[in-house]
Amino acid sequence: MLKGSCHCGAVSWTFAGMPESATACNCTVCRRYGSLWAYDFENEGITVAGPSKCYTRGKAIEFHFCPTCGCVAFWRAQRVDDEGRRRIAVNLRLTEPGPIASLPIDHFDGLDSFDDLPRDGRRLRDLWF
Repeated sequence: MLKGSCHCGAVSWTFAGMPESATACNCTVCRRYGSLWAYDFENEGITVAGPSKCYTRGKAIEFHFCPTCGCVAFWRAQRVDDEGRRRIAVNLRLTEPGPIASLPIDHFDGLDSFDDLPRDGRRLRDLWF
């Protein structure tokens, strides 16, 4: 199980198991936040705890951040899918870098094409100083 929390510890998340990769998105929101996402469904593979405030982006997703320290903790779909599940992604930058260092980085073009881009071989360890 992977755990993450904001800087002050008020908002936290758990990810059951280990994600297969981290997604870097270049949309107008994600590139400003500098987040790296791992996806699953709320209260299935991912659980979140603590008070958060949200910024709603369009009609699809809402970005949640800590009201105290401001860290972006997760995004969540505004609607459930046909099976009643809600998609959610946690910001991997809120966990310790060691356990996720070897994860590949997937790139998503959320700015122009809304497509997955080919992997370029970089891993999370290439981003940590």
